[in-house]
Amino acid sequence: MTNKVLVITGATGTGKTTVQDYLVSQYPVTKVITHTTRPPRQGEVDGRDYYFETPESFPKNHYLESVYYAGFHYGSSREGLAAGFERAPFVAIVLDTKGAITYAQELGDQAVIIFLTVSQPEELLARVTQRGDDRAMLKQRFASPEYRRDLTMPLALRGKAIQLNNDNWQQTQIKLDALMNRLQAK
Repeated sequence: MTNKVLVITGATGTGKTTVQDYLVSQYPVTKVITHTTRPPRQGEVDGRDYYFETPESFPKNHYLESVYYAGFHYGSSREGLAAGFERAPFVAIVLDTKGAITYAQELGDQAVIIFLTVSQPEELLARVTQRGDDRAMLKQRFASPEYRRDLTMPLALRGKAIQLNNDNWQQTQIKLDALMNRLQAK
């Protein structure tokens, strides 16, 4: 069985974190721990929630993708993947479609891209409102070009990504179980 990186992508509210949590709880899957220069929030632990870096240490890693956002660096590194593979044969990471394209290009067949969709995109705002996200922040996120970009599978992922409709969580679990059974059999 070859180590695989499960890249979970799609628009805000499609269930990316829910899918990741399910895979981690049901299969030999661990989350990829990413790096950031932002300070830890209360209760966050270095090496569990993030690798908390300094502006000096951040550039020393080998990043597959990184972004500068709201004054801090964030990124996922080859070192983070290697540490994940020490814990499990599969690692999972939630990325926007831009990051998913990078993973597909950099890792080839080692990356299994799962693109989540829903039939009624207008329901996405209701989903994230229910989870308690800040309404002003949500309005900004849903108006962003990144949100619109992530609603449909990019051309660069067509033929590479598995598209999963997540309208019904029980059906999604069945599809995820089938995917994991196929991957574990390889």
